[in-house]
Amino acid sequence: MLTWKEIINFTTKGNPTPDKRVEKSEKEWRTQLTAEQFRITRQKGTERPNSGALCSIYDEGQYNCVCCNTPLFDSTIKFDSSSGWPSFTQPVKENAIKYHKDISFGMIRVEVMCNTCDGHLGHVFPDGPEPSGLRYCINSESMVLDKNE
Repeated sequence: MLTWKEIINFTTKGNPTPDKRVEKSEKEWRTQLTAEQFRITRQKGTERPNSGALCSIYDEGQYNCVCCNTPLFDSTIKFDSSSGWPSFTQPVKENAIKYHKDISFGMIRVEVMCNTCDGHLGHVFPDGPEPSGLRYCINSESMVLDKNE
């Protein structure tokens, strides 16, 4: 189980190595993604609070990167943080997520990206529930829910 200390270490000492890499040109990403998915994942945008389709969905399944389909989060660790974005306590694998110190907007935060394709997902904060204490605050547009059927 990842801790806040380990996440901070990733931002300063380097991220875990992903299982694979997916790299495409901007034109290829624009062709594959909707305009809003592109804005969020490739241009580090954010959707408005409570506007994402996955905010209030708690169906069983796996949340995959909308860009490269890499598994990111499992529905069993999703929780209602009342933040306005889907929230999770842990990624499915330690190397699924890439961490970057974000100093935009006059704040210090930790940006989270897909470690396979560098797609922007959202941010992680140390104010989540136990046992990890983590809250991965993720844009709905950056994920697709693969339901267990």
